[in-house]
Amino acid sequence: MEFIKAKKSLGQNFLKDEKVLEKIANSVDVTDKDLIIEIGPGMGALTKELIKKHSYMLCYEIDERMKTYLKKYETDKIKIIYGDFLKQNIIEDIKNIPYKNLYVIANIPYYITSPIITKLIDSEVTIQKIVLLVQKEFGLRLCAEENHKEYNAFTLYVDSKYEGTLLFEVEKTSFIPVPKVDSAVVELTLKENNNIKDRNFYLHFIKDAFQNKRKTLKNNMKNYDFNRIEKILKELGYKENVRAEEISKDNFKKLVNLYLEK
Repeated sequence: MEFIKAKKSLGQNFLKDEKVLEKIANSVDVTDKDLIIEIGPGMGALTKELIKKHSYMLCYEIDERMKTYLKKYETDKIKIIYGDFLKQNIIEDIKNIPYKNLYVIANIPYYITSPIITKLIDSEVTIQKIVLLVQKEFGLRLCAEENHKEYNAFTLYVDSKYEGTLLFEVEKTSFIPVPKVDSAVVELTLKENNNIKDRNFYLHFIKDAFQNKRKTLKNNMKNYDFNRIEKILKELGYKENVRAEEISKDNFKKLVNLYLEK
């Protein structure tokens, strides 16, 4: 395939490694009754692999130069919307598609990874799995456990709905142009139960807990009743001077749930 010149302003890096493309496409078990959303199909390298699933597909592409390459994939089951995914109404776009399960599989621009993931997680549609090719550092953040340098509030935000797994790393030479950062494919699997009593309160709590990673939880939580927090921390086996990054995902949920009870 002859690659069109990538636009830096759109964060374009075209994945050319066919083995990696095939591996990404096969990372999710879909049927012909399911729907795949692809964000940023570009010239259709991953699209070409995904159409082998014979499922419904909806692709969002902001670069209209790609029409020449993508029009050949359009069918009754495959629709391409040219526009900014972040401005699209997913519910409206899929309302006439008679799908069973919804999946997102994409190689997304790294500079808008957070907004894209946030839009997907906060959308009112049920997405069974999200498989994304992302910057390796960001992928580690999505899957991190306590005491890892990438573990932060966004890790816990994602974990409030999805289980993150780093599937595999991708070499820089797999792209045109070659990016300056390492890449990885991550999988986010929808949880049946997140064990969180009040998700909105939980998200505010963890945001405050991580507002300054160098400070202890006590110093970050001045707008809360820390006497109550301290008692719960002791029950969970933590000292008063614990930092947010030292508290596990499960214990953060327990901490917030118990805080709301007392």
